Amino acid sequence: MATVPFSDDGIGIANLPNQRHKIVAKRGAHFTIMVVGESGLGKTTLINTLFSTELSPAKNYNKRHQKQLDKLTEVEIIKAELEEKQFKTKLTVIDTPGFGDYVNNRDSWAPIVDFIDDQHEAYMRQEQQPMRKDKIDLRVHACLYFIRPTGHTLKPLDIEIMKRLGTRVNLIPVIAKADTLTQNDLFTFKQRIRQVIQAQGIRIYQPPIEADDEVSAEHARILSEAMPFSIIGSTEDVTTADGRVVKGREYLWGVAEVENENHCDFRKLRSLLIRTYMLDLISTTEELHYENYRQAQMETRKFGEQKPRKFENPKFKEEEEALRKRFTEQVKAEEARFRQWEQHLIAERDRLNKDLEMAHSAIKALEAELDNLQVGYGRGTGRR
Repeated sequence: MATVPFSDDGIGIANLPNQRHKIVAKRGAHFTIMVVGESGLGKTTLINTLFSTELSPAKNYNKRHQKQLDKLTEVEIIKAELEEKQFKTKLTVIDTPGFGDYVNNRDSWAPIVDFIDDQHEAYMRQEQQPMRKDKIDLRVHACLYFIRPTGHTLKPLDIEIMKRLGTRVNLIPVIAKADTLTQNDLFTFKQRIRQVIQAQGIRIYQPPIEADDEVSAEHARILSEAMPFSIIGSTEDVTTADGRVVKGREYLWGVAEVENENHCDFRKLRSLLIRTYMLDLISTTEELHYENYRQAQMETRKFGEQKPRKFENPKFKEEEEALRKRFTEQVKAEEARFRQWEQHLIAERDRLNKDLEMAHSAIKALEAELDNLQVGYGRGTGRR
């Protein structure tokens, strides 16, 4: 039987990190990431590239315009369990197909914002229960917002949803398909986006800078200065001109490599999300965003009270307005028909009254004629 070695080196407090490491290694971890952006920007490809596995098959966007009548942003949940060096992580990916795909994108962010709030609400309700052992936690730890590589600046829709997301979740903006821009255009595009983010007061995630660790602080500064990250996503192996096999995209002019920092910021994004700051993303969600939501709800609600539901759901405003417009048009049509009936009845009443007056006049004429005949007949009888 093996014996546990006892050490006389101090009282043992310094061993707590090792104990914590064993607990975390045994329990594993769970991480929830949300991807938001228009269709065709490579959201699924980037997620598959980040985690080196096909979490979600590539989507067929040839038929994406057939669902335009829905005009609703969907929320899809993809779950997977990853293992690396015997450490397991439960990964949840929240996809948002349909966002920004329509001519009228008003309130298209509502399902996304509602989903984030609903996860905070669900977790808070579970914490208030007597039995809290098996809690379901889908709180979003990081949100990747994909910006279309137009080379200009952020669109009003981008600004509107980023404002709402920044106060609820760790927002990380990325420029999709960065290999479609030249290096100069990409640099200018990044500068414009940073200026808009600062001018609009959009909150994005900033990695913590540790004053006592200069190497870590410098790494955090590099990541902060690189935002928004320019991204190239690809799960295909291609061969470079010097014979290397890499993940990337092949063009006539050469190969755009995913993990080449001269080509894109993929490695920086992976370091921020997974290798360096995953735990900080989780703790920031717990200690900042969830606590802000919980505090706001507890200040306006009693303990255990259900969250009040919105009577006006933004997702159905367009349908409601269309129904109201249709109802108004039907009412106007009925009113016009009623006026026609009223005018017809008035005309018919006038005609009948006129006919009645004519009948009365005819009767009076006949009565007068009858009286004259009776008078004449009486005079004739008297003469005889």
